[in-house]
Amino acid sequence: MEKCNVKPAEGRLGILVVGNGAVATTFMTGVLMARKGLTKPVGAMTQYDKIRVGKGEAKKYLKYEDIVPLARLDDIEFGCWDVYPQNAYQAAVYAEVLKQKDIDPVREELEAIVPMKAAFDKNFAKRLDGDNVKQCATRWDMVEQLREDIRGFKAAKGCSRMVVLWAASTEIYVPVCKEVHYSLANLEAAMKADDREHVAPSMCYAYAALAEGCPFIMGAPNTTVDIPAMWEMAEKTRMPIAGKDFKTGQTLVKSGFAPIIGTRCLGLDGWFSTNILGNRDGLVLDVPENFRTKEVSKLSTLETILKADEQPDLYSDYYHKVRINYYPPRNDNKESWDNIDIRGWMGYPMQIKINFLCRDSILAAPVCLDLCLLSDLAARAGRYGTQRFLSFFLKSPMHDYTQGEEAVNHLYRQHTMLKNAIREMGGYEPDEEID
Repeated sequence: MEKCNVKPAEGRLGILVVGNGAVATTFMTGVLMARKGLTKPVGAMTQYDKIRVGKGEAKKYLKYEDIVPLARLDDIEFGCWDVYPQNAYQAAVYAEVLKQKDIDPVREELEAIVPMKAAFDKNFAKRLDGDNVKQCATRWDMVEQLREDIRGFKAAKGCSRMVVLWAASTEIYVPVCKEVHYSLANLEAAMKADDREHVAPSMCYAYAALAEGCPFIMGAPNTTVDIPAMWEMAEKTRMPIAGKDFKTGQTLVKSGFAPIIGTRCLGLDGWFSTNILGNRDGLVLDVPENFRTKEVSKLSTLETILKADEQPDLYSDYYHKVRINYYPPRNDNKESWDNIDIRGWMGYPMQIKINFLCRDSILAAPVCLDLCLLSDLAARAGRYGTQRFLSFFLKSPMHDYTQGEEAVNHLYRQHTMLKNAIREMGGYEPDEEID
């Protein structure tokens, strides 16, 4: 083993979450409960997964924390922004994801997490009506106010490092505009000119985070950091960025199951995916412009795993459809159905049905923890720009589309990328190949 050259995780790690809804409060409550020994952080790779390091007689299987210096749960300080003023305890109760008995033991800590005023533009999420909102003259003013919030929180909580995580609603679809989004100078000019069409509020959060030396994670399918201007900003500030959209339910199944079809060389005629959910995310996604943002991210998964150009006999003409329906009775308990029409020997048809009754925030919370801890790790390891090794946790992984690069959506290849990065940062050989 070579010497691990990652800076130690000294001091407190501030995690500022954009959004104080179901995902954010489930994440925060779980971490606070786990560090009191009152629950287990089930689903968090950073807390459970083991990686092989070394080969032959030198082979060992170690947890991440035994390979690289990860921040401890005890060192985390939470803060947030939200359009609604309720504190994290009130928001957790309102979300109805967790039972009261799983929230009350950390009530005082949650009540102390009071959301800062959000940088918000109702045109990007028409269904949200909160009044805990900043008054911003321009998008640049929005950035400056957010930077002030980050500095203020860091000082007040005595944090040595910070991470900013977007766990808020999906914004309306913002198509990539070369004139604005392809250079940092043009994006900054658009912010100063208050270009509200091309500069979403989420871009102001991302810019502010990077400017203040914080890694930024995009947990929704928003365009936000998936533009060359933000890649340039991440390079300039030498900060990690990751995105986009937490991979929790249906897409996790898709990225894990599609390789079965491909590896077994079965044909595919069609894959129909539909979802019902009733939380605030479902309410926002009920608006066609917001659903379009989500649809783009969910559709991209299959096409990069089952490729027509590699196997034209099997994948040249399949039909892929994704639907999301707002259904209030389910609240956070999302249900997804996948109907998969496949072809076997001599073209004979078969079907696979997958019905996943998942809890959206219960699946998202450990992903939030992993992304925050690993982004902080990447920053201390001197990694900056798009963190492709975090693709495992993301529905529509970022990639340089300007150079024709294709995202890796195959779950097992993503896991290999993750393991190799941990090995490398820990001073071991990144010795697994990705076919």
